[in-house]
Amino acid sequence: MMIPCNDEEIGPAEPRIAIPSHPLQQIAESASHRLLLKQWLKEEDSIGRRVALKESRLDRARKEVTQLCCFYFIFHGIVLTLLYNAAARNPRESCRRAWIPSILSLVASLVIIWAMRYKMDMESHIERLLKREKDDAKMMGKCIQELKRKGTSFDLLKEVDTLRRAKSLMMEPKGVLKWSGRDLVTIFFISVSCLVLAFTRVVLCN
Repeated sequence: MMIPCNDEEIGPAEPRIAIPSHPLQQIAESASHRLLLKQWLKEEDSIGRRVALKESRLDRARKEVTQLCCFYFIFHGIVLTLLYNAAARNPRESCRRAWIPSILSLVASLVIIWAMRYKMDMESHIERLLKREKDDAKMMGKCIQELKRKGTSFDLLKEVDTLRRAKSLMMEPKGVLKWSGRDLVTIFFISVSCLVLAFTRVVLCN
């Protein structure tokens, strides 16, 4: 039996359609894009470690501020109790020397307040650094996803320049606040110290 071999009976050959390769395969085949992805992944991991370290430092600074606040009130409670007991035993002598414990109490209060303010400023500084690191991590994550999505169509010069401009805009200094929560806390504790100073005089002389 003869098999027909003419083109009319076989039909025209279907044209082959070129299937584009996956973006990750394109990156693997491009040395420049592969190197950029490797560097960005390494930088993302480094930023993550820095974020974890700063979060640990921030928690430690907040605990130290809380401990100083508790120590401040405990210190004044103990001092006032001791002064009251001393005044009850010898009222006249205690009143005559009232300026000594008053000055010592004021100096101790100012030292504790200074330590609290220092720790609060450190806490605020770490918070700013942590926010910047988190913004960098978010931006780096977006760039990595964009590179994985576009493959070799990712314009290295254009995208890297856009990343640098965005980062420089994030680092621009913002307006400085005239008052902050740290200032209010400092004023509060100074006011309490003045009240304790007056109360010390009342305890010793009345």
